[in-house]
Amino acid sequence: MTSNIGPVRAAIIGAGHFAYRMHIPVLAARDDVALDSVCRLGRDELDLIADEFGFAFATENWREILDRDIDVAVISSPHNLHYEQARAFLQKGCHVLVEKPMCLDPGEAWDLVEMAKACGRELLVAYGWNYKPGLDEMREMIAEIGDIEHVVCHMASFTRSIFSGGTLSNWGHIAIQPERSTWEAPDQGGGYAYGQLSHALGILYWLTDLRCASVRAMLFDAPSSIDLHDAAAVRFEGGATGVFSGSCGVPNGHGFEVDLRIYGSRGSVLLDIETERLVLKLPDGETRVADVPEGAWKYSCEAPAARLVDLALGHGCNESPGEVGARAVETLHAIVASGKANGQEQLINLKQKAAAE
Repeated sequence: MTSNIGPVRAAIIGAGHFAYRMHIPVLAARDDVALDSVCRLGRDELDLIADEFGFAFATENWREILDRDIDVAVISSPHNLHYEQARAFLQKGCHVLVEKPMCLDPGEAWDLVEMAKACGRELLVAYGWNYKPGLDEMREMIAEIGDIEHVVCHMASFTRSIFSGGTLSNWGHIAIQPERSTWEAPDQGGGYAYGQLSHALGILYWLTDLRCASVRAMLFDAPSSIDLHDAAAVRFEGGATGVFSGSCGVPNGHGFEVDLRIYGSRGSVLLDIETERLVLKLPDGETRVADVPEGAWKYSCEAPAARLVDLALGHGCNESPGEVGARAVETLHAIVASGKANGQEQLINLKQKAAAE
């Protein structure tokens, strides 16, 4: 719980396109939040954001915010900066929301989990779907199908332009544009796996206790040597098998495709985000279909920032904890590494999670 009796004092580290469009407006709309600090490179854009939302302090040097009296920090900088920044604000005593992917290196991901626990602070990852109403009913269905034996996890989206140097016209009406380097530079975690497939893994690892143990992957690369499409065969801890895939190939004008199929020893569960279907299949033809209100699972990401504040005030449940983010990071890291090694099997260091626990 935050120590002050007034509004929760918030800082934004890396106020790029998504933070400007999503996280900052969520925080600004709350009477129990004070927008204290904002950081990004580019003085003109920084001043625009600070003036529009009324931040008390604006800087291009995120370390200056460590001297401020704040309660929560939102880390929405390029992927390769997440670890150092999230760790610093956890150590400062802040509750932290970090954009997906939580970071790029599995060891660093589990270190953040351990740091949050040691500091007694909440670490959230910005997985918007994890907070959608009724999606967690899938967890109850999974409990009925016995031991998980096989998983299919697929995500596709209308993002070819941001990964392959195309037009950014979809976002032309927004004052703060996406930064191409975040999505296209290999050393910043560019590519589809880190940039988009991370969403689907955030759902899978939130709804199950699965942990990937090994990966063999193939990538379809853009000219810039980042992945546009991903295909991977995985082995989970305990022996279950899985197939992961991702694609930026959905045409503009269509929505996200996210499909999870989980097969157990006594049944199966299907989740289809696009058509809003959640189906449990059991022996003897028994089928149960969840009642999902139209539009309930349309993607948006307001909830994680709102939940960060709730948790700082001492209530609410973390539906996107760092432990889920860390399992996603180690899977994504292995997919990209295997793809770059022409499908060579990548083994995941299962001791890292044990150390964090």
